[in-house]
Amino acid sequence: MPEAPTTERTAGIDPADREQVTRLARAAREASLVLAQLNRADKDRALRSLADALDAATARIVAANAQDLQRGRDGGMADGLLDRLRLDADRVAAVAQAMRDVAALPDPVGEVVRGSTLANGLQIRQVRVPMGVVGMIYEARPNVTVDAAALGLKSGNAVILRGGSAAAGTNAALVDVLRAGLADLGLPEDAVALLEGGHGAVRALMTARGEVDLLIPRGGAGLIQSVVTESTVPVIETGIGICHVYVDAAADLHRALAITVNSKTHRPSVCNAAETLLVHEDVAGTFLPQALAALHEAGVALHLGDRSEVVARAVDIPFTPATDEDFSTEWHALEMNVRVVDDLDGALAHIRRHGSGHTEAIVTEDRAAARRFVAEVDAAAVMVNASTRFTDGGEFGFGAEIGISTQKLHARGPMALPELTTTKWVVEGDGQVRV
Repeated sequence: MPEAPTTERTAGIDPADREQVTRLARAAREASLVLAQLNRADKDRALRSLADALDAATARIVAANAQDLQRGRDGGMADGLLDRLRLDADRVAAVAQAMRDVAALPDPVGEVVRGSTLANGLQIRQVRVPMGVVGMIYEARPNVTVDAAALGLKSGNAVILRGGSAAAGTNAALVDVLRAGLADLGLPEDAVALLEGGHGAVRALMTARGEVDLLIPRGGAGLIQSVVTESTVPVIETGIGICHVYVDAAADLHRALAITVNSKTHRPSVCNAAETLLVHEDVAGTFLPQALAALHEAGVALHLGDRSEVVARAVDIPFTPATDEDFSTEWHALEMNVRVVDDLDGALAHIRRHGSGHTEAIVTEDRAAARRFVAEVDAAAVMVNASTRFTDGGEFGFGAEIGISTQKLHARGPMALPELTTTKWVVEGDGQVRV
């Protein structure tokens, strides 16, 4: 393939970084041609074998992760990020099981999306096919390494992985196990590759248009925006999670309390954790004392808007006044904003201003309010009387996920196997010519 012309985005990239990306991408392309021809039985057998290999290498993976964790602690990494980075034996078992779950899912490759026979006898059908070479750029989430490899293999794609430096040792161990497992199966080990190097290598990957078919960033707002704005490779944007729980005037308050606490505290470091609680003024006097007390007891630091401050003082709950910036912050920690709103209109206006398009939840027994919330909220997932924590590929029954898309083109919400395919039109005839 000819060299891409130098542009403002590609200028200044070290030739060694460019050479590494080109080498990995071309090897991945060759591997993808093999994967594209595998039938479901072969792919599922490979996934189960790789899961077994991960289980067998648990001690090695956990040891590598312990070194990464120690570097993170020494460098002052926040507790929420350390939690994302951590892989203990149970979590290794969970990511291995995720591979087996993917093996149990239907194979999207070859699925006929639509088709027909024309009046002239031509048979046309739109068929799902692999993307080809998919690049992943992500931060301290080593489970993404395994999820991406599993979903890539099942969907017939080769993957080039660039994890964050904080998880460098863990990712290297995981990829070594996966590549060795592929080689043992007689499959191309270049179906899973790890990109090494600094920002220059990442820029080389982002501008490898023609070599890499798709790029998926997964991480904080800075990482995602950098990839979206600097890439020449097509990007599926996965967004940050500034998620809200809105407690309506017609809410079952017992249910609302359980949903609020779970949405915030179940695993606060992840993108589907709620960052802001919005409460209708008609139930604020009853609901907020319970909610603030429960959140405080769970260790949540509270950032309160004006009217919620009065309640906190009355029940002696510590807080800090919430700033406008707080309401647009993804905390990744046991911290939560709280605001009293006039009504459903006020909640919708707040979400339009501060939401990230990830997940929004309403708690209400008023079906009209629920329908309006679902219709007007612009988000990849909308929950009615359920925790925001359910926006997840595994919870949705997709097995693993490669990310949660907050864009509106091609894929939106948890991305799994179908979202890693594109389509081609296959037309079969018996000699027809156009007249």
